[in-house]
Amino acid sequence: MADALSIVSAAVLRNLSDKLYEKRKNAALEVEGIVKQLAVAGDHDKITAVINLLVNEFTYSPQANHRKGGLIGLAAATVGLTSEAAQHLEQIVPPVLNSFSDQDSRVRYYACEALYNIAKVVRGDFIVFFNQIFDALCKLSADSDSNVQSAAHLLDRLVKDIVTESDQFSIEEFIPLLRERMNVLHPYVRQFLVGWITVLDSVPDIDMLGFLPDFLDGLFSMLSDSSHEIRQQADSALSEFLQEIKNSPSVDYGRMAEILVQRAASQDEFTRLTSITWINEFVKLGGDQLVPYYADILGAILPCVPDKEEKIRVVARETNEELCAIKADPAEGFDVGSILSVARRHLSSEWEATRIEALHWIYNLLNRHRTEVLSFLNDVFDTLLKALSDPSDEVVLLVLEVHACIAKDPQHFRQLLVFLVHNFRIDNSLLERRGALIIRRLCVLLDGERVYRELSTILEGESDLDFACIMVQALNLILLTSSELSDLRDLLKQSLVNAAGKDLFLSLYASWCHSPMAIISLCLLAQTHQHASSVIQSLVEEDINVKFLAQLDKLIHLLETPTFAYLRLQLLEPGRYIWLLKALYGLLMLLPQQSAAFKILRTRLKTVPSYSFSGEKLRRTSSGSPYSQINDIGSGQQISEDCDGNDGSQNVHSGINFSSRLQQFDQIQQQHRLHAKTQAQSHYSSTSSAKEVQRPDESKRSSTAVDMSLPPSRSLRRGSGQLKL
Repeated sequence: MADALSIVSAAVLRNLSDKLYEKRKNAALEVEGIVKQLAVAGDHDKITAVINLLVNEFTYSPQANHRKGGLIGLAAATVGLTSEAAQHLEQIVPPVLNSFSDQDSRVRYYACEALYNIAKVVRGDFIVFFNQIFDALCKLSADSDSNVQSAAHLLDRLVKDIVTESDQFSIEEFIPLLRERMNVLHPYVRQFLVGWITVLDSVPDIDMLGFLPDFLDGLFSMLSDSSHEIRQQADSALSEFLQEIKNSPSVDYGRMAEILVQRAASQDEFTRLTSITWINEFVKLGGDQLVPYYADILGAILPCVPDKEEKIRVVARETNEELCAIKADPAEGFDVGSILSVARRHLSSEWEATRIEALHWIYNLLNRHRTEVLSFLNDVFDTLLKALSDPSDEVVLLVLEVHACIAKDPQHFRQLLVFLVHNFRIDNSLLERRGALIIRRLCVLLDGERVYRELSTILEGESDLDFACIMVQALNLILLTSSELSDLRDLLKQSLVNAAGKDLFLSLYASWCHSPMAIISLCLLAQTHQHASSVIQSLVEEDINVKFLAQLDKLIHLLETPTFAYLRLQLLEPGRYIWLLKALYGLLMLLPQQSAAFKILRTRLKTVPSYSFSGEKLRRTSSGSPYSQINDIGSGQQISEDCDGNDGSQNVHSGINFSSRLQQFDQIQQQHRLHAKTQAQSHYSSTSSAKEVQRPDESKRSSTAVDMSLPPSRSLRRGSGQLKL
């Protein structure tokens, strides 16, 4: 200190801390001259003493004017040192940088000015302080004082010039700081950062592309900035980098892909579009490098397929097609399980287009990597089954294609139908809304006969009798009405003359026994008319309930459709198809007389001719019905179904034990009756409990209502003049 005071006069030191700028400036010129003389003399010890004096007594002084003087003095000393300043920068630069965070804005301003003058002198020699200078400038770019900001911008431009011409700049040391600062949200700081990234990328000797993954996420975050200028600058920088990627032979696609995947889910449309565009280029350029990231990329693309912005939708669909076209192999790192997991997750998307593309992926994976996909089947099967309840028919049809592809193997075929029946059981609305669509499509994809045989086997052992009845009725209706099952109906029509038809008839019979009307329909379709008549005759009072009559009503209307045209034509030969007549009259006798179905069937039977076209005449009753001839069967020609479907016209053994089948039907129906009684008793018990707490007037009113504990058929008969007991 003493040496410095002997070198620098008290007057100079006093003026250096004066409140007037001119006095401080003149004092700084004096310091410059003193240092220059010492430098010429090579007396660096005294120069060090002078610098220490300026630092300790001025730049770190509690007085603002002292700090200002100290800064201008350090700049003057550096100018005086000229080419020898580099060896004293360790003393000079740190206190100047420290002043950048001074509370006094004027001190911060003079710090910028001082460092500017120092940088002009030392140029590339101060690169060793670049990170500290960059950090300080980053903060000053957002300074509250406009003058300080202007000074910082001038210093920033000078530093950029120095860095671009320097061969000492270390990008490796700078990148960690840049990565950290990219998280700052202040608009001025963001502009400062993008400016530096652009400048450094323009320097041929600096490989910014190699470090792009370190600050790429920060650039993407700027695309959603509220400032249009910042968004534009960030987009310009990203476009330049993307072009460099296209032209570069070596790029780290993997790390950047992870960033792009996250940004593709941004709420900002511009950010999503840019990230999807980058992903699109990566898929085209990346090749094998991206194989481990396919699942993540797919997870980013699928939600963008239905994007409200058309440009995003177009790019997302194109990228999805590009990705799907790549034939990667599990041996190359292609993770089938991960991609399958992504597709499964997006089956729950709220967007139909996303669900459809997810199903396409599962279907394609099954075709390309069947073994691997089936090993993950337990992870996706439940989700695929739930997708059958999707509100979109297109989605449901695709789900069925996937299921059909899985069910090519016998064990998976049965598993599919078991799970399907289970879903129908727990979700009645699924059976009502989609049952016909699902069954019909599966019959097309997997062979209708195979599907119906397996479903019949499953339902034969169904413990839930109510569900079994409903399911059989649904299957029966589909069988009778679906164009896809016309071949199956043709085969059943040959049940008495064809071994395959007989086998199918017997296969369905066991489960069709759950529904009397389904059995009657099956028998009419299979032309086992005598057995149909026997089934009708075997029905007891409990069987003729509301549900039965509703099903019978449907059957009568179905008899008028093209499906049963062959059966109506058989009525032209009543003598030959006498059991058909008896069966139809049996159905007529079960219908309430005032019902539309009764009138339809009675009208049809009235049209039966009194003679067959083979010349055989039929005796009619006074009402004009040929039904009286049926009574002659026991005394005249015996008609047996141990022959073909012509009620006795040929003597070909059918091989069906109809007595045993009728017994089987009776047994299952007896189970249904016992089940219905148990339910009725349970309902009666709960009703009785409720009546105990009813008010007297409520009890009186309830006594006039129909007794719902009675079988439905009894309730019907009480309400109809034609059905009274």
